[in-house]
Amino acid sequence: MKTARVVAVCRVHQLLPDAGTVGVTGIDKRPVEGPLRVRRLGVHGDVQADRANHGGEDKAVYAYSEDDAALWASELGRDIPAGYFGENLRVAGITASNAVIGERWRFSTGMVLEVTMPRIPCATFARRMGEEGWVSWFTRAGLSGAYLRVVTPGDVEAGTHFNVEHVPDHGVRVGDWLADPTPQKADALLDAEAEGAVRLAPALRAYVVNAAARAVDEA
Repeated sequence: MKTARVVAVCRVHQLLPDAGTVGVTGIDKRPVEGPLRVRRLGVHGDVQADRANHGGEDKAVYAYSEDDAALWASELGRDIPAGYFGENLRVAGITASNAVIGERWRFSTGMVLEVTMPRIPCATFARRMGEEGWVSWFTRAGLSGAYLRVVTPGDVEAGTHFNVEHVPDHGVRVGDWLADPTPQKADALLDAEAEGAVRLAPALRAYVVNAAARAVDEA
């Protein structure tokens, strides 16, 4: 099985002023040295300013891949350093946007994380990037990265290796879902949930149910 690795572990560097309703944002995450503990609610020392829409058990850790960051760097004509998208883990050897919802990553330290949903771009992210139409652009590209819940807490640092140890059969990938949330994909996720093969995060499930309902409305 192919082994992936952590390139950088990132947590909030400073809260930045933001024009949104909260007034500040914790999107400014930067790499830190040495091992960090990852518990139920995420990386030790990390914070989210808007806790109504970020963080929590189902969005405890956000992972983004070197290959997707390189694509954006080429597209935008600027570097996308580790943490710039607000990710906690910059990873290589795996494309987080291609992760199947419910797949599990086992790290060499014993930590286990489970993919829950794609990153859904928001106005704060758009302001961070300063690119016209960023929310639609990021969505259409499907280079979402992956949110993960913590199944088994553990330590992680740059250089930690991990493998994908389990992939559900439904086949719906986080990036594909973000870019094209079809009724067929929604049905596959709901069927997998009914069979006990996946536990859908409530925030994702709301989108899934709405997508499945479109098929009924269009019939």
